[in-house]
Amino acid sequence: MDAIVAENLLKKYDDLVAVNNVSFRIHESECFGFLGPNGAGKTTTMKMIQCVSPKTSGTLEVLGLDVSSKAREIKRNLGVAPQEVNLDPDLSVFENLVAYARFFDISKKEAAERAEQSIEFFQLQSKKDTLIDQLSGGMKRRLLLARSMINRPKILILDEPTVGLDPQARHLIWEQLSKLKTQGITIILTTHYMEEASELCDRIVIMDNGMILDEGRPSELIEKHLGGNIIETRDSDAVQKCLKKFSNDTKFEVAGDNVLISTSRPQEIMSTLMTDCGIVSTSVRPATLEDVFLKLTGRMLKE
Repeated sequence: MDAIVAENLLKKYDDLVAVNNVSFRIHESECFGFLGPNGAGKTTTMKMIQCVSPKTSGTLEVLGLDVSSKAREIKRNLGVAPQEVNLDPDLSVFENLVAYARFFDISKKEAAERAEQSIEFFQLQSKKDTLIDQLSGGMKRRLLLARSMINRPKILILDEPTVGLDPQARHLIWEQLSKLKTQGITIILTTHYMEEASELCDRIVIMDNGMILDEGRPSELIEKHLGGNIIETRDSDAVQKCLKKFSNDTKFEVAGDNVLISTSRPQEIMSTLMTDCGIVSTSVRPATLEDVFLKLTGRMLKE
């Protein structure tokens, strides 16, 4: 069963095409990630799903409902945790949750009960009566997630949910999100942390220039584009000349002062490098989603 279906989805701002005829399906109870450089179209796509930015053309259905005509009904079933911390600084942790619940016509008594449950789930018990400015960055992130769950949503939308957090705080949030997924909640996220996408996402799309470059499970994309392993060695004209003599299934690219060789035959290639190319210093490591991301979107910074 699909929670979200997009077909030829287009978003234009005057002459700027922000999302260019993309199509994707997000299944119920899965974690689906949108990856891409800044300006790739990820956030614009998420805003259309949230019904806060109208589509230009194409079709977009959320929970079987059209975003153009059923926005209010869709929003009641969404939980949203934005990248920016927009908590009320004049209220405590508990008061922020209760106040937010009132936007969904939840009774004061029910709101208080849900707030208590969310505080416990996201391990904020000791900070229940603390004002926002006195919370750490990790606690604010957990409170944003707690707030996004107050209306018991079917779909949770997260924009960079762990940005700026230390590894311990990030892993704690990963654990809680994994628990939510087991409860049947569909999670959609954007992230620049490739490890986060690999850890949480069942499937991802990689976007650039408003288009989807590829889609699939992280492990499948790694195998498809890189063959499973990366050999690194120092770059030189002699190394590149030697590598070009290899068979067509040996792919390489230059990254700074190094050459990265993607292969499913690391031992064979390393042996050939040492024998035929005279290379002594090499290293081999598993290919990662970050390698795929850089291969598809390029290594040059785009402003």
